[in-house]
Amino acid sequence: MAAPEFDRVESPRLVLRRLRAEDLDALVAYRSDSEVARYQSWSDYDAERGRKLIESMQGRQPGEPGWFQFAIALKDTDALIGDCALRTDEYDARLGEIGFTLAREHQGRGLGTEAVKALLGYVFGALNLHRVIAVTDAKNTAAATVLERVGMRREGHFIENIFFKGAWGDEFLYALLGREWVWQTSRIASSK
Repeated sequence: MAAPEFDRVESPRLVLRRLRAEDLDALVAYRSDSEVARYQSWSDYDAERGRKLIESMQGRQPGEPGWFQFAIALKDTDALIGDCALRTDEYDARLGEIGFTLAREHQGRGLGTEAVKALLGYVFGALNLHRVIAVTDAKNTAAATVLERVGMRREGHFIENIFFKGAWGDEFLYALLGREWVWQTSRIASSK
């Protein structure tokens, strides 16, 4: 089944949308911040790398095999404040992995949690995925907190399983099933 055409996902304060050429400066600014990049796969992020990312997302749809990067923008200004991603498994399109990055000045205000909730709503709703995972560095307590707040369960703690930025590191594996997401969101809605 073909993935539905992606336009946008809205939450109370945010919009998940496609990355655009005009997002380049903001994208490079937060991705080149050493604190933001600390637990990410990149070290040196420049305009060329950002341009390639934006261009690579043109014509792609979330739900297709591989990674799709969503822009996280403020709803009232459309300013880019971060990005989140979905990797759909190339062998089974019902399985996915998510990730997220937020500019430092927008951290600590619940925006990461709001963005990941919006992403999960889209992934389990429009894309009808069965299971989603997320992997984070065990030292990245902020990311682990976000994943736990949205209802993901820690399924694994891998000890020194990755050589990352010059040292062996530990990772946590989180997961959530589509039916668990539906149960959580219906429970929250019925309690209001």
